[in-house]
Amino acid sequence: MNILERYHAMDYAPAPEARSEADAWLAGRDFSKSLFIAGEWRAAADEKTFDTEDPSSGKLLAKVSDASAADIETAVAAARKALPKWSAASGYERAKVLYAIGRAMQRHQRLFAVLESLDNGKPIRESRDIDVPLAIRHFIHHAGWAQSLDKEFPGRKPAGVVGQIIPWNFPLLMLAWKIAPALATGCTVVLKPAEFTPLTAILFAEICERAGVPRGVVNIVQGGPEAGAAIVNHAGIDKIAFTGSSEVGKIIRKATAGSGKKLSLELGGKSAFIVFEDADLDSAVEGLVDGIWFNQGQVCCAGSRLLVQESVADAFIAKVKTRMSRLRVGAPLDKNTDIGPLVDKTQLDRVRRLVEEGARQGAVCWQPDQDVPETGYYHLPTLATGVAPANILAQEEVFGPVLATMSFRNTEEAVELANNTRYGLAASVWSENVNLALHVAPQLKAGVVWVNGTNMFDASCGFGGYRESGFGREGGREGLEEYLASSEPHGPVIKPASAPKAAARDNGESHAIDRTAKLFIGGKQVRPDGNYSIAVLTPKGKLAGEVGLGSRKDIRDAVSAARACKAWPEATAYNRAQVLYYLAENLSGRTEDFAARISELTGASHKVAKAEVETSIERLFYYAGMADKFEGRVHQPPARTVTLALHEPVGVIGIVASDEAPLLGLISLIAPALAMGNTVVLVPSTTAPLVATDLYQVIEYSDVPSGAISIVTGHTAELAAVLAKHDDVDGLWVVAEADICARAEAESTGNLKRVWTGHGRSLDWPTAQGEAFLRRATEVKNVWVPYGD
Repeated sequence: MNILERYHAMDYAPAPEARSEADAWLAGRDFSKSLFIAGEWRAAADEKTFDTEDPSSGKLLAKVSDASAADIETAVAAARKALPKWSAASGYERAKVLYAIGRAMQRHQRLFAVLESLDNGKPIRESRDIDVPLAIRHFIHHAGWAQSLDKEFPGRKPAGVVGQIIPWNFPLLMLAWKIAPALATGCTVVLKPAEFTPLTAILFAEICERAGVPRGVVNIVQGGPEAGAAIVNHAGIDKIAFTGSSEVGKIIRKATAGSGKKLSLELGGKSAFIVFEDADLDSAVEGLVDGIWFNQGQVCCAGSRLLVQESVADAFIAKVKTRMSRLRVGAPLDKNTDIGPLVDKTQLDRVRRLVEEGARQGAVCWQPDQDVPETGYYHLPTLATGVAPANILAQEEVFGPVLATMSFRNTEEAVELANNTRYGLAASVWSENVNLALHVAPQLKAGVVWVNGTNMFDASCGFGGYRESGFGREGGREGLEEYLASSEPHGPVIKPASAPKAAARDNGESHAIDRTAKLFIGGKQVRPDGNYSIAVLTPKGKLAGEVGLGSRKDIRDAVSAARACKAWPEATAYNRAQVLYYLAENLSGRTEDFAARISELTGASHKVAKAEVETSIERLFYYAGMADKFEGRVHQPPARTVTLALHEPVGVIGIVASDEAPLLGLISLIAPALAMGNTVVLVPSTTAPLVATDLYQVIEYSDVPSGAISIVTGHTAELAAVLAKHDDVDGLWVVAEADICARAEAESTGNLKRVWTGHGRSLDWPTAQGEAFLRRATEVKNVWVPYGD
């Protein structure tokens, strides 16, 4: 046998990671008392436990305390008791604690890695080289944020007691993503790990003891659905941070509606992995392996949809098959293993069912010819070709080692296929032409885009999605925002509207031919679909005019017009600024007209009404000036890459304005939305809608593109509900009475649109301006661009 033959005959011998220290830790701990509450180890109130198993063998690892609602009550009470002192601590004091946690984790990082692989099934190379170091990085990075918080976020306060629920695919990393920013901002925490993977959270609680975390600041409660529901529904919790499935995220959105709790959701994904014909195909294959088979494909941002240009599709698929045949499926503690077991039999059964259904729908499913271990929940890496865009493997999150493949002919088709999903978490773009890659990245509806790479993460860079992949961000500056209380200047509580009064008898002084203002949709004045109108009365009950009674159909038409308007979101920020300045200029020319209208409809003096108009003009000037100044950032993570945190419009935003300050209130909401490139469907004040219908006359001659703003008058409660349910609306802002706000949040779950409400309170409109409104009007997309050879 010659040297070349010997080389090809070589194989990898097993290289198992020692597990003796982990076994000693497991044997030496009483897991029946593993709830960490108020700095103490406790058994569950009802003494129940659940089993956690090694997914590579099915063998029992531990019987862990199973928290009940009573335990959650105790944990929340401990967190609330600890909150005043912790939030009042200096940034330096909190920074020292965060740094101590990170250093203690460094001293025990091999134990963390082995426990993670035992409990989750991921290969030790991944937990040792990726998960644990990145978790440590989050705590040390956020130590710096804790100390600079007052300077970077002046006047902001911690959100309060935070309930955090994390999944089983990255148990330690998700814990770090959530606890580190919470502690940095002065919040206290009640965290529930997933039932499948509680072990590293218990070890982390031990670290908290050693690192000097004050009692009650961090509470770790293992448990199942009962514990999770108790956290979500507890009145003593001020914010919920959840990572998991979109289905559960929708349940949480509905459960927290009207509660006033802050909410961030990091949910599922069906990420596109786009390979253009000029890509380095060999590098793209290696990226693909990392994109879909990392952690057995149990990754929310897994590149599970391969889109490859037709001209190189056959060659690329051949390379992928060759690479798949060399992936090693085996024991997670073997350093040579590429793919370990899935986390549990239920997950294995689900993946198998989806593959079978995908094949039934026409996909050709290929697997390498190799064996899997006799015990454990293993699934071979699977390549599905001939996948139609509607195939279940192209639309549903499999959460397993399954890759769905489609081809495209040109850039436009690639973008269309990539965006053909209800999710919007991540995407990868592969091309040697950086101009092409950076042309495509902003067009993708995804919160993270990696150029010539995949699965790049860092504590300094935000991570999170669009659409049904959730809202809010983890990591970076925008991740800290999620743990700080909002700073809007609140106004009075909005009282429920009283029944409409009958108009006083007309005294004959007015003989206008037509006093019915139409709706304004797609740049045109149109009659309402139902051909009904409603009377608008002065405070004295006199008929001031009539407006159209908008309906569900009118909202649909307005949303369609907003969606079809490409000129506004595609305009440069400078051009948007010019239009808003022009709108302010034209409104200024009608100051007296609007002051008279406001005075007539609200009873305010002419002086007060004129001041409202002048403040509205000033507000338009402010947001016009900010249109090209509220920009993204460039991050420099510790790798040869730069991360561009781009500000993008949310999309179509529905806005329900309050009765108070009928001109200033609506300008304060539509101006920041328009400045950031969103299109708007406005439901104006119910009692003074003629102010808004007068405004569309100004809009018509101010160079605002058709569809950029539509105005639908009518009953607030009805129209707000229609906007909430409409799945082509991307964001919804509601300033109305409490039950209308709660209903808007509850009914927004169809597409998990971004909803902000006043929770039944108005705002102090003279001071209600600033970056908080601009942040609400933007999505942050992080585009990772590597450099160097």
